[in-house]
Amino acid sequence: MIRLFRFAVLALLLVLVAACATNRLVSASSGIAVLNLQIDSSLDWSRVHGPRAEMWTIDGAPLNRFLVIADVKPNEHVYLGPRERKGRPDGPWYRPGMRADEIRDVLLDALREGGWSNISSSGLRPVKFGGVDGLRFEATLTSESGLIYRASFGAAEHNGKLTHFSWMAPNEYYYDRDAAAVNKMFESIRFVK
Repeated sequence: MIRLFRFAVLALLLVLVAACATNRLVSASSGIAVLNLQIDSSLDWSRVHGPRAEMWTIDGAPLNRFLVIADVKPNEHVYLGPRERKGRPDGPWYRPGMRADEIRDVLLDALREGGWSNISSSGLRPVKFGGVDGLRFEATLTSESGLIYRASFGAAEHNGKLTHFSWMAPNEYYYDRDAAAVNKMFESIRFVK
């Protein structure tokens, strides 16, 4: 199953890389359109996007990345990986009406499937993204190479689908350098579609 998930993550990354024709710099500004969201950012980012996923980075994906996954459909993997199967009903699948703790848990379970370890979360709280009810939380996790990362997550159900976003960076230097600006960016997020 881990190989299947890694294949799905690789496929997602390939889709993003294939979209390099749409890779461009995002200059710090207000009202940046990102799939079904609008975001204000005081940072400049490099941006790569596909039809339902978009990744931004400042220094390269291993050093910091902001990921948006939009419109995850019911019974679909939260990171757009393989669809739910009867033989694995407990996987990280989105189901409408999930509680905040359930959404957090499936997002973190999907990361565990992808090879992340020592995952702990904190600060689960309700928030509004514009007029849409959502959630936020933070996490600490370790990459397969042993590097410790810190991350911020946000998610909301909108029009019967799940949209979630996360920012992660190594605990050393990169997270602390941009945490305040990224937190303001998260606070600015609103749905437009």
